[in-house]
Amino acid sequence: MDGYLRDALWFDVRDQGPTDGAPVVVLLHGFPQDGSAYDAVVPLLVDAGVRVLVPDQRGYSPRARPPGRRPYVVPELVADVVALLDTAGVAEAHVVGHDWGGAVAWALAARRPGRVASLTALGTPHPAAMRAGLLRGQALRSWYVGAFQLPRLPERALLAHDGARLRDALVRTGLAPHRADRYVARMSRPGALTAALAWYRALGVPSSGSTGRVRVPTTYVSARRDPFFAPASVAATAGHVDAPYTRVDLDVGHWLPEHRPSDVAAAVLGQVRA
Repeated sequence: MDGYLRDALWFDVRDQGPTDGAPVVVLLHGFPQDGSAYDAVVPLLVDAGVRVLVPDQRGYSPRARPPGRRPYVVPELVADVVALLDTAGVAEAHVVGHDWGGAVAWALAARRPGRVASLTALGTPHPAAMRAGLLRGQALRSWYVGAFQLPRLPERALLAHDGARLRDALVRTGLAPHRADRYVARMSRPGALTAALAWYRALGVPSSGSTGRVRVPTTYVSARRDPFFAPASVAATAGHVDAPYTRVDLDVGHWLPEHRPSDVAAAVLGQVRA
C-alpha cells in the first residue's frame, strides 16, 4: 500500500517487507520530520523479516491537512494510526514513535492496547511524566510550545530567508545539515508548517484528552543529550507503565532515527522477538 484514506484525508505510507503474516512495525515520526526520518531503520527491520509501515502523519501528508487546530487533537492522531492498521489488515503492531510520534505512540498504547503488541518510545517521555516534570526543568525545555501558540508569527519567523531560522534551529540541536535541508524544504510548501504547528496549538483544545497508564510491553530509548526532555521527565516515565519495561539510555542527542538507526532497530527487534 502507498497510502490510505480516513475522513476524506489521504495519508502517504511507506510499506515494506513481507506481508504473509510477518510481525508488523509502525514507525511514527515527529516535528518537523516525515517518514523519511526512518530511512536507515527500515532496511534493518525488513532484513529481520518484519513488515514496516511508515506513514507521513496528519499535517505532513500533503492531502491530509485540515484547517484549524481541533483536527489535530490527540484522539484524532491516534485514530489515524488505527485506520492505518485497519486498512493494512493488521490486528496489532509493534508501535514506535519519536518526538511527537512518541506522544502519539504513548497515547495509542494507553487508549487502544489491543492494537499494540509493544511500544518503543524514542526520546519522548510519557506525557504525564512530562507534565509532572514541568516544575523540574521540563517547562524551560518546552518554552517553544508557548511560542508556537501565536498565530502566523512562528511561520513567518521560521520560514523567513528560505527557512534559515528553522534550518539553523535543527542543525543546532544536532540534525545533519542534509536532513535539515529536506525537512525545511517540505515545511516551506504552502500550508505545511501551519499544519505541523497545529499539533502544538491543539494542546489547548479541551477535547485533546490525556494519556493514561500503559499496559503493553514497553521499551523507552532515552537520549541523554536531548535538549527537549528534562531528566526528571525521563526518570518518571517508568512509573506510568504497568507492563514489562526496559529503558535503553544512550549518550546521544535528539535525532535518534536519523543518527542512531542501529540502536533504534535493535530496541524494536528486542520487542518483536520477545
